[in-house]
Amino acid sequence: MGQVGTPVSLHPGLSLSVFPKPAPVSTYVRLSMPRAPDGDWIQRLFATFTVTPFLASSSLSSPRSLTSLNLTTVCTPNQDRGFHCSCLSGYQWNVSTCDSHSACHNSYIFKNCTCLIFSHLHSEYCQLLPPVPGSLSLASASLAPGSTLTLSLFMNHTATSLNWYLKQPGTPAPLILHPGNQASFTTNRDQVVLTVVNVSQDWAGEYVCRFMARSFQWELRQTVTVPLQPRDVVRLPAQLSVSCNSFSGFELKCCIPNTKLTYKASWSSEPRTTGLLSGVSGSRCLSLVVPNCPQGDTEYVCELQSDGLAPVRVPISITVIQDGDITCPQDSLGGNWDVTKAGHQAQIPCPMNRTGMVERNCGAQAVWGPLKSNCIDTGLLVMHRKTQLLLAGQGLPNKEVPRLMRKLPEEVEAVSSPSDLLVLLDIVEMLAHEVINTRIPLTKCTLKNFLVATSKLLDLDSTTLWAPAQAQVPAAGSSFLQAVESVAQRLPPKTDSFHLRLPNVEVQSQLLEPEPNDYSISFSTQPPLWARIQRRALTQLSKEFGNVSITSLVLRKLDQILPMNFGPGLEGSRYDPYSLILSNSITADGQSVNQVEIVMDFGNAEGTAQCVFWDHGLFHNVGGWSTEGCQAKEAQVGTAAQCICLHLTSFSILMSLHDVPDRSSLTLLSQVLLGASVLALLLCLGMYRAVWHVVIRNKVSYFRHAALVNVVFCLLAADICFLGASLLPSSPQSPLCLTVAFLCHFLYLATFFWMLAQALVLAHQLLFVFHQLSKRRVLPLMITLGYLCPLGLAAATLGKYFPQGQYLKKGTCWLDAEGGAQYLFVVPVLTIVGVNAVVLALALLKLTRPTPSEGPRPEERHALMSIFKALLILTPVFGLTWGLGLANLMEEISEVPHYLFVVFNASQGIFILLFGCLMDKKMREALLKRLGCPKVPVSTITLVTSDTSYLEHSN
Repeated sequence: MGQVGTPVSLHPGLSLSVFPKPAPVSTYVRLSMPRAPDGDWIQRLFATFTVTPFLASSSLSSPRSLTSLNLTTVCTPNQDRGFHCSCLSGYQWNVSTCDSHSACHNSYIFKNCTCLIFSHLHSEYCQLLPPVPGSLSLASASLAPGSTLTLSLFMNHTATSLNWYLKQPGTPAPLILHPGNQASFTTNRDQVVLTVVNVSQDWAGEYVCRFMARSFQWELRQTVTVPLQPRDVVRLPAQLSVSCNSFSGFELKCCIPNTKLTYKASWSSEPRTTGLLSGVSGSRCLSLVVPNCPQGDTEYVCELQSDGLAPVRVPISITVIQDGDITCPQDSLGGNWDVTKAGHQAQIPCPMNRTGMVERNCGAQAVWGPLKSNCIDTGLLVMHRKTQLLLAGQGLPNKEVPRLMRKLPEEVEAVSSPSDLLVLLDIVEMLAHEVINTRIPLTKCTLKNFLVATSKLLDLDSTTLWAPAQAQVPAAGSSFLQAVESVAQRLPPKTDSFHLRLPNVEVQSQLLEPEPNDYSISFSTQPPLWARIQRRALTQLSKEFGNVSITSLVLRKLDQILPMNFGPGLEGSRYDPYSLILSNSITADGQSVNQVEIVMDFGNAEGTAQCVFWDHGLFHNVGGWSTEGCQAKEAQVGTAAQCICLHLTSFSILMSLHDVPDRSSLTLLSQVLLGASVLALLLCLGMYRAVWHVVIRNKVSYFRHAALVNVVFCLLAADICFLGASLLPSSPQSPLCLTVAFLCHFLYLATFFWMLAQALVLAHQLLFVFHQLSKRRVLPLMITLGYLCPLGLAAATLGKYFPQGQYLKKGTCWLDAEGGAQYLFVVPVLTIVGVNAVVLALALLKLTRPTPSEGPRPEERHALMSIFKALLILTPVFGLTWGLGLANLMEEISEVPHYLFVVFNASQGIFILLFGCLMDKKMREALLKRLGCPKVPVSTITLVTSDTSYLEHSN
């Protein structure tokens, strides 16, 4: 035979049977030969090989005959100067040889012993397989959906390393099966049974049982089919309205998943049509293009037929719009909605990268209803399905769980609807269950990926995403918390320490020494958190179990997610949850420890502190706050709220709650007085518009009234925003609530800065009598001080505290006091009040003790006196108002300061009307003149001091 192609070594698979005179003898030899280009080298070998007598050796003169040729092994040189050696049918490498060499083709699941890689050729060869040491039994190869699959392996020899695999249609590699919520395994003396409950298309395919017996690896296979059901078929669309007046044809589709069964698909319709309905499914989807408008309402049916099975019929309803029918017009809200008949539903596919349909009802009055979307990100759905099947029993948990957790952070970025959020939360919960059920120790990298996703989930908008999601699934927040707690403690038992700090998550884990000291941990949160477990409890655990690790976890923003449910002893109380939640767990030798005393500090507390933990079992497993086993230690004012708890479970959550005064009466009083204040300020602006040109007779009067008008305008706008805030959702992520809080901050600050501008004009005129003010210079300075300075402060406050989630106070559209945002309002206000007080003292000194050369002109003196009197009344009122506000922030004494603050704050407009407008004599005279009233008599104002008195007459 001539050399063609790559040489092939038959090693040692040439079996020569030699028949000497006494008996036949078998031997193994190696034969090198060229490979035929078409690969049919075995047939060519036998076609050219002739059996002839030959001499066995020079010492033997009698001839020997070659009677048979049996091939066992084929070796082919590879690029690395080694050999790929594979076994022919009926032969296999034994287990010891297989374990000593690499397989030719790497497999994700198992090693294939039919082809191995050798560095050089030697005497090893594939051996003849003995009889199969077992049998695989299946009652029925075709199972109805929802039934139970039972595969039984009967063994007649001892088997080891037994595993079950499933090779699904369309998948490149088989999946290993493990005990899950659908798959289970039972073993008797000589029988192993695989049971799968509630089978569906996900469990159809070829089952492989691999095991070691009699020094060989064995594979037994069984194919299982599951017929399609109508729910397995996707209709596109499910129903449709068409108008024959503007008909351009339509297309219908029915799509099926990959299956081992062969289906023929066809279309039929009622009433029957001709020339349109035919087709055979050559792919996963069968399409029907209808070029002509049906004569009436028609039901098209996609019919799927497989030999020996009942047909699967899936209908699609087509509604024909006739002349005179009431219809909803074309619309572009959220998609391209065609004309639809009244009383029917329209459907359009979800946008790109999202799966599902968007539905919209056309009402009986031909009015489009709201959009109903079940669109879910396609990547999330794929990940959700993989996680479901992993939990059911498909896949290798040690490999699949880290891979899925690695993808979690990027999947959080895809969440854009409550449906997306619920799917992702379900993925997190299923992964946590799999980690607990299979007791998988997570690496630091895998745990970090999970916690990064947790931090991002806590950042999602609580109003537009979390609240609608929990309206559909009330236990969503509690289940999420429990999942995070469970996963956070699954580090390998001998991990020395682990510390990770993220925007909304901080975790610290420690492996204790054999003779531990007190466990003390602190977190650099705001306010700081601290936890301690006494040495005596830890020493006992260390002696009993050996390795003891403690994990402490802090979560932010869960107070916005968990429902406001209060357990026994807390019913009917008004509590405000703490923004930081501390979770502690102890793992001793792989087991969770539930009973231990732990002491925790939760920073400064407002009101009466209640130490509670989140009990996942309350309120029908929705969860709620409970005080069982926890108590608050009495602390001095301004010190940390300390909690002592006697129990600790893997999902124990402890936090500080404080009392909130009853706000109903305060809200009503505030709204009534604010309404009166708004009316007073509007009246004040109307008065100024009527007499403006009369009262500004000199520059000092102009500056005084210009400042007062801006004070009125800013306070009016601020009060209106404050009233509107009560109608908005008080979520830290609500754009409207955030906007109102920023405007209130800016406008209230502007009110005080304009009062400061008025005081500075007074101080300038008293200190620099002969220096005349210029409108061109002073007015821009007053506008800068009155608007740009407060705007800069408000913007700086927003930029500093909003990214930290500490800008808005929980439950209100106002600044948060815990993080310090509210202090950036109160401190500037009280500073301006202090400056105004100094100016008033200076004015009192100058106006009551002027020197002859320092006295201002009579008209300017009147304007300065008006400024002095207004500031003398308004500065204490405004200062007392926000002084009470600061006192309420610093300490909860009683409800009296709350009521005083509301009264003073909501009545500021009334005070401005009285002391800024009506108490000004010239304004009163101008108003009376404008109203046509008789001229008032000459009035006299006498200002008396201990030294002298001044008499001022006014016209």
